[in-house]
Amino acid sequence: MQGREVLIGVCGGIAAYKTAALVSQLVQSGVGVQVIMTEAAGKFIGPATFEALSGRRVIRRMFDEPGCPLGPHIELAERAELLCIAPATANFLAKAACGLADDLLSTLYLSFSGKVLLAPAMNCDMWEKPAVQRNVATLRNDGAAMVGPEEGWLSCRKKGFGRMAGPETIFSAIEAALGGP
Repeated sequence: MQGREVLIGVCGGIAAYKTAALVSQLVQSGVGVQVIMTEAAGKFIGPATFEALSGRRVIRRMFDEPGCPLGPHIELAERAELLCIAPATANFLAKAACGLADDLLSTLYLSFSGKVLLAPAMNCDMWEKPAVQRNVATLRNDGAAMVGPEEGWLSCRKKGFGRMAGPETIFSAIEAALGGP
């Protein structure tokens, strides 16, 4: 995977801590990783964590990004082979399925023409909602791949589907999407 470029989008969910391990594993395998965080993601994990692990500044703003005169949603989309959103919250899935672009990550998703991998994470009751399942079906029909969610103990103190896949599982899905090591 040496020399490959991957974008990792981090949405606001408790599972964001797992994404740090994913970023570390990708970097250790030689992948260049650029992390994009939503505003809500910053409530769960700080950008300094991802900056230390990736060796790159986390990008969070849609405008005024140094080194991106065309806008980060355009320039980042052109630099990477794969976009992975982990965790992909119900909010992000809904925005992506409807084509809404009101922040950097949703705008980047719409401008990205490479492979997309989504790792959903949410409360089990949210995951089971027909609206969420419709959004997932739409995204799959649009060509996005899904990894998870898995069944297990959730931060809401329930057990069910909604737990984000583990970093190793997501890493394997990225590796497969990129054509192996």
